[in-house]
Amino acid sequence: MAVIVEEYDPAIRFFVDALGFDLVEDSPSLTNDGRPKRWVVVRPLGATTGILLARADGEEQAAAVGNQFAGRVGLFLRVDDFDAAYARMTAAGVEFVTEPRREPYGRLAVFLDIAGNRWDLLGPT
Repeated sequence: MAVIVEEYDPAIRFFVDALGFDLVEDSPSLTNDGRPKRWVVVRPLGATTGILLARADGEEQAAAVGNQFAGRVGLFLRVDDFDAAYARMTAAGVEFVTEPRREPYGRLAVFLDIAGNRWDLLGPT
C-alpha cells in the first residue's frame, strides 16, 4: 500500500510523531528515469505490513494527494485502547472529521492523514 504525499519529511513526522508508527526504512532510491527519490516505509507499532510514503511525481500523482480513495475512508487503524489513541492523536494535531461513536463492531472516529486521506480509527467495543 502506498500513500502519495507532497513531501517526505512532514509525512514521516505525521506518521511517526502523530500516529505513533515506526519508521521502518528511509533509503535513497531512483525513479525509473534516474531522478533521486526516497524509499520510505512506516508501519503501526507491532504490525508486519507497512505503508510506502511516496512523494508525488508529476501532475497526475500530485492531483491524487489527499484523494486516493475518492473521498471515502480507505485505510483503517485498529488500536487496543481507543481513548488513549484518540487523546494522543488529538493532542498531536490530527484532524478528526467525526466525533467518536460506538458501532456494533467497535469504537470509531474518522481522521485525515497529512495528505487529506480519510482513515477510520477503530477500537474495541
